[in-house]
Amino acid sequence: MTGNTSPGATARTAASTPALHARGVTKVYRSGTMEVHALRGVDLDLIVSELIVLVGASGSGKSTLLNILGGLDQPTSGDVHFGQLDLTACDDAALTRYRRDHVGFVFQFYNLIPSLTAEENVALVTEIADDPMAPGEALDLVGLGDRRNHFPAQLSGGEQQRVAIARAIAKRPQILLCDEPTGALDSQTGVRVLEAIERVNKELGATTALITHNAGISDMADRVVSFADGRIAQVRVNAHKRPAREITW
Repeated sequence: MTGNTSPGATARTAASTPALHARGVTKVYRSGTMEVHALRGVDLDLIVSELIVLVGASGSGKSTLLNILGGLDQPTSGDVHFGQLDLTACDDAALTRYRRDHVGFVFQFYNLIPSLTAEENVALVTEIADDPMAPGEALDLVGLGDRRNHFPAQLSGGEQQRVAIARAIAKRPQILLCDEPTGALDSQTGVRVLEAIERVNKELGATTALITHNAGISDMADRVVSFADGRIAQVRVNAHKRPAREITW
């Protein structure tokens, strides 16, 4: 890997504690005699409380890695650890507990239940969490406290995505994984969503990884990881992060 880093930023990162530790991660998909190598020996640490942005072309391996880090998939080879927990040695039940107790997911499409209000959609997660915040508190955190009794059809796309973020964070996850959270939104609405993610990262301290095709979003990250052909092509530390409200595309 190559990188453009300031000495101070490098020292801070090196001295920080990994929330997730991945080494030699590969993923091969097979269909008959065909093999697709989605990941080719990826080494990456996600540092506690950092906001990291993963960029790269479609098919470069970003989403595959995110799914493995989140316990949605297993690598073909390599090791992934969450603290002392070896995710690659976990069975399905253990991975389910890991996702339930420690990981929040935000995807490009909101997956809200149409017949439930915003507050009720968030409450679905709090009912199975060990130490949840109140649904209204989670909605307040993403700026939607006054929309808690609205149904998804009564909310804009950006508001629905912020409800999805509130749902993801209501169980107080240590890890927040966001796959193209602004991909279906215009830039002005997308910035509101990024502000919500930024606030969650700062106020809850959730280690946050965000996948995007939009290079401009990289400016709000602590680190930017560029993928190409299943490998990490570059890691860059942002010595001076831009607030989400200043991001344009």
